[in-house]
Parts: sequence; structure tokens; C-alpha cells
Amino acid sequence: MEREKRKWRTFMNNERKKRANRLIQKGALLEKYFDCEHLTIEQTEELLKTFSYYVNHNKPNYLKGNDNNG
Repeated sequence: MEREKRKWRTFMNNERKKRANRLIQKGALLEKYFDCEHLTIEQTEELLKTFSYYVNHNKPNYLKGNDNNG
């Protein structure tokens, strides 16, 4: 039983690290392409809200949804 718990904790810890790394990478891309290092979190959210409808309705089909891996 303890071995299974340890296995589960290891799995969850790895998933958390993957998510953290993904968020860091995407944040870096956001700053690179939108030149928004100087914006607060709230201002960044407003920037993204401004363009979200357009982007979500005009992105190529291969970038839509979770089913497509490219």
C-alpha cells in the first residue's frame, strides 16, 4: 500500500513539474510576442481578453481543440 502511495506521489509531482514548466514557457512566449513585460497581471489579462475572441475564431483547425496533436 505504501509503495502505491509513493508511486502516486511521484507521478503527481512529475505532472506538477511538467505543468509548471509549460506555464513558464508559455509566459515567456507571451512576453516575447506581445511585448508585455512592463504590464501587470491585470493589464496582461485585459490585453488577452481584447484579442481572445479574434484568435479563438481565426486560428487554423489543426490548432483547435485537444484532439489534434499537429
